[in-house]
Amino acid sequence: MNIYGVIMAGGGGTRFWPLSRQEEPKQLLNLSGKDLMINETIDRIATVADMKDIFVVTNVTQVPKMKTATVGRLQENHILAEPSARNTSACIGYAAMEIIKKYGDGIMCISPADHFIKDQAEFTRVLKEAVEVAEKEDKLITVGIQPTYPATGYGYIKFDKSEDSVAKTVMEFKEKPNLETAKEYLASGAYAWNSGMFIWKASTILKKFEELLPDVYTCIEKIGEAMGTAKEAEVINRIYPNIPSISVDYGIMEKSSDVLVISGDFGWNDVGSWENMDVIYDEDENGNILVGNQINIDTKNTISYSKKRLITTVGVENLIIVETEDAIMVCDKSRAQDVKLIVDQLKADGKNEYL
Repeated sequence: MNIYGVIMAGGGGTRFWPLSRQEEPKQLLNLSGKDLMINETIDRIATVADMKDIFVVTNVTQVPKMKTATVGRLQENHILAEPSARNTSACIGYAAMEIIKKYGDGIMCISPADHFIKDQAEFTRVLKEAVEVAEKEDKLITVGIQPTYPATGYGYIKFDKSEDSVAKTVMEFKEKPNLETAKEYLASGAYAWNSGMFIWKASTILKKFEELLPDVYTCIEKIGEAMGTAKEAEVINRIYPNIPSISVDYGIMEKSSDVLVISGDFGWNDVGSWENMDVIYDEDENGNILVGNQINIDTKNTISYSKKRLITTVGVENLIIVETEDAIMVCDKSRAQDVKLIVDQLKADGKNEYL
């Protein structure tokens, strides 16, 4: 059975403002100093699926730069444009219908575009195991991450640890816990972090849409009927914005009894905000991460990112400082998640040139 890579790349990456913008969000940035996040993701998936069988689903505003960024890797017609953001169920349903209608059934390996993974070989091994299970069984498979500390920033997957198999039955999905609960999860050995990576047959997930999310399926089906015709673009633009906005986790995964999880330990991190830069860069002797043109005196536990101009600091601690051509952002390190509030304020003030 053919293997298809599907990369979800429609997010705005607002917590990485001012570097991340609407037309050039986090997945189109080179945060690691090696390559764009989207290209690093494509190359990872390409260890399991042929490059010609990889698709990216992204917002229509990002398509021009996505095409430029991925030239030589992706076929242009494999960049699927969403007219509006309608959450992960719409994104995955759209890709599944595209594959079924135009290329035939196969295994979908679905991944967000903004993950950081240190151990590529181990990631590939785990993904291949998941593909083998998906080929044999019409079940939904997710990749869990073996917890290394009591994280409160991730959702968790509870599984049946008594099962003697690589893919274990999922018993329950858990929301982000408090610290005490996270410690209990870690100690039990029966939980994995929820990575948001999925493996299943395109036909299997579409049946799940029809069963559990009929309103979403009806819209996806109408789009599917127009695929390959002169009306395809018009129907997508008309129907897609009306698809109910529901995550695939809430709409399908949490409501299904036939979900399996394969746990992996390959140096995974969801690089969600500036405070996560420590997974990409090593801290110096003062706990700082300094990128670009810098002079830092008596500075501790600070992330300072310069795109062009010189950043200088004296006697500061626990800050995040980011410089771009048209904006400078400074925040307390403990408030990294609230950078998105700046984006909200810019929208409210009509300062769209900074978005």
